[in-house]
Amino acid sequence: MASTQRLRIALIGDYDPQVTAHQAIPLALDMAAQHTGHPVAFQWLATERIDASTPLTDYDGVWCVPASPYRNLDGALWAIRFAREQQRPFLGTCGGFQHALLEYARNVLDWADAEHGEVAPDAPRAVVTPLTCTLVETVDRIHLAEGSLIADAYATTDIQEGYRCRYGVNPAFETQLLNGSLKATGHDGMGDLRAIELSDHPFFVATLFQPERAALAGILPPLVSALIKACARNRA
Repeated sequence: MASTQRLRIALIGDYDPQVTAHQAIPLALDMAAQHTGHPVAFQWLATERIDASTPLTDYDGVWCVPASPYRNLDGALWAIRFAREQQRPFLGTCGGFQHALLEYARNVLDWADAEHGEVAPDAPRAVVTPLTCTLVETVDRIHLAEGSLIADAYATTDIQEGYRCRYGVNPAFETQLLNGSLKATGHDGMGDLRAIELSDHPFFVATLFQPERAALAGILPPLVSALIKACARNRA
């Protein structure tokens, strides 16, 4: 039975109508709402307006969206930390994937010196660094870990998705990052990390690719539907 109470989704990022992913996200949410029967209301939260006083508890789910560097890195990390610690459904795409790694490194692994290479390229512990081959306006195959949340969302372990990205996990720190509750759940054909999840969280999924882009072609993004369903379960 369809719900009549709207689920509230916080979109963490600095809205830019010229960004393709930002054009796609409202369409993706609308398609997912219709598919799941759960009406959705979303709100863009600019990163410079996010801090400890921001009422994130008002939202059923958090989506950290593409187009970094964000105007306020700490604001983005605060929202991600809230979703992780408060067990609130979370989706990170592209920049959201990168900052989910950074937030985990700083606040779970206690790497206070962890940095994003886009804003601190010379940092000794840049956990996010330039990709060896940039993924700008490309589509690639990704193999998903069987039994993972993302594989369940797609109902398959092999998918194709689009990118617009120049940064990913630093291979020098990948093993340490993935040695606890943070799990690798998607790799490309070269074995490079493309999706992660938290094993101790009901729904915390982040992808380097941008699944929301499918909505621009009229295709329902399965991962966005999975986020909406997780929000509905969490509220119930």
